[in-house]
Amino acid sequence: MLARIDLRGSALPPARELAGLLPRAATDIDSVLATVRPLCEDVRLRGAQAVREITARLDGVDLEDFAVPQAALDRALAECDPTLRAALEESIARVRTVHADQRRTDVTTQVVPGGTVTERWLPVRRVGLYVPGGLAPLLSSVVMNVVPAQIAGVGSIAVASPPQRDHGGLPDPGVLAACALLGVTEVYAVGGAQAIAVFGYGAGSCEPVDMVTGPGNVYTTAAKRLLRGLIGIDSEAGPTEVAVLADDTADPVHVAADLISQAEHDPLAGAVLVTTSEALADAVLDLVPGQVAATKHSDRIMTALDGSQSGVVLVDDLDAGLAVVDAYAAEHLEIQTRNAREVALRVRNAGAIFVGPWSPVSLGDYAAGSNHVLPTGGCARHSSGLSVQSFLRGIHVVEYDEQALAEVAPHIDALAGAEDLPAHAAAVRARTRA
Repeated sequence: MLARIDLRGSALPPARELAGLLPRAATDIDSVLATVRPLCEDVRLRGAQAVREITARLDGVDLEDFAVPQAALDRALAECDPTLRAALEESIARVRTVHADQRRTDVTTQVVPGGTVTERWLPVRRVGLYVPGGLAPLLSSVVMNVVPAQIAGVGSIAVASPPQRDHGGLPDPGVLAACALLGVTEVYAVGGAQAIAVFGYGAGSCEPVDMVTGPGNVYTTAAKRLLRGLIGIDSEAGPTEVAVLADDTADPVHVAADLISQAEHDPLAGAVLVTTSEALADAVLDLVPGQVAATKHSDRIMTALDGSQSGVVLVDDLDAGLAVVDAYAAEHLEIQTRNAREVALRVRNAGAIFVGPWSPVSLGDYAAGSNHVLPTGGCARHSSGLSVQSFLRGIHVVEYDEQALAEVAPHIDALAGAEDLPAHAAAVRARTRA
């Protein structure tokens, strides 16, 4: 469980080489493309009938119509436990508060007198939001996907989530209740790669979308890869992961609990402790078995913690620890050190950073106000989590008058000549020559 990697006593290798030494789940999307490609093609060619047959085969549910009726959404909300409803409402309010500040405004720049460029921010017309329902029905993902899309101004939002045999072929009631709370009326009981194909090609009453977001398993991710270009996607998400950067001030009970909480997601989930304190590492390793035994999904958690994607990394000092976590570029990064905020501000690569002992990842999963759809697999080196900006497109509107064009025409002529594109220059000369 949680194998040790000791990086003390010598200089750390370069970042790319260092990243290769750290624990991380291997996700082979290519290995499932041969399965996913014909499935998506079947949906493209046969539409709703293909979806019905695939759903019956893979989910054990035979649905004549995979569109969730409004009555089912209303019923899910009416029957929602009051405590759960209150929690959803609080989560929605906090996520709205944070994401409202992300909305971009149009900006006009005067480049020269008579020449302006305006950057307009326009929402995607229609999006499909995927909510997993396999090992855990992620109703919180409804909030994290829908709220930023709504704030961006997306006019048409559809949600898909796998049908559940225990619920009459409908998605999880909590997922439906969250959709109803958010005013989402277009919901489909379809999961996995076939859901992405429905969004991409359209099927039944679902019209094609322009963009798909939301987490999912390797089959969902493979379908996103196949349809990318036809649709926009948020990312090719891999297994979830947490890294904890800690020193000897960290509480080992907290650290152990946080590693375990992330491992609860999936047998492939990664849990990595990076620490300057061997005593802390020993204490965490001593605590983990008892905490795992006391929780519900102990088998799943043990598989994740025993896997090659999880481990304890020992470093000489916080500078080395920061180099390690930047190389790892975790989806979730906790800082449990002295002066935790100062340390957090030195981090360059992470999907989200959780500062100090009272900001666990679980807070961000549900009710911090931040978004929990985050880059995995080291993609935080170059990508951001889901936000309002994910659903906006910047469009430059160029407006020059005759004099402004005439003044820059010689430069355009020179540049077009250097690129051997004389017709480009001619298009300007046709306007500027008397």
